[in-house]
Amino acid sequence: MKPTSTPPGDTRGKFLSSILFGSRWLQVPLYLGLIAAQVVYVIHFMVELEHLVVGTFTLSEEAIMLIVLGLIDVVMISNLLIMVIVGGYETFVSRLNLRGHPDEPEWLSHVNANVLKVKLATAIIGISSIHLLKTFINAPNLDEKTLLWQTVIHMAFILSAVSIAYIDKLMPHPARH
Repeated sequence: MKPTSTPPGDTRGKFLSSILFGSRWLQVPLYLGLIAAQVVYVIHFMVELEHLVVGTFTLSEEAIMLIVLGLIDVVMISNLLIMVIVGGYETFVSRLNLRGHPDEPEWLSHVNANVLKVKLATAIIGISSIHLLKTFINAPNLDEKTLLWQTVIHMAFILSAVSIAYIDKLMPHPARH
């Protein structure tokens, strides 16, 4: 017999448990807001892509590179949003029931809060790398203090991600089927 968190007949305990467990649905508007942010990024991407295509023959190689890096940055942020929306919903709100769906992301089958943290940390490092590359391409127009702080912040992201991954490795993991 499974142990229960509330004794039989404890209606107040059952009601409180239902309220607490049901509160996870309060996150749904947050995920819908992130979907709206995704739409904003799609629009931003299209505007930047048009700027690139229209200016192809008038932009310098450096300007084209900066625009392309900006497009890559938007895509990486968009990927980060998808990981948070889909992975967060699946982990904290409700199952998506995508097993066997041809478009199910590979990573979703083994997502949990720790896996999601590591994936998010590595995505943030990728985004930070793009920003740092854009900064160094534009270095002649920036002061040394800006270059230094962006590098320090990037290194802090790397250190954080390595720490999260190490902590995840130390934690016990259930046996995989």
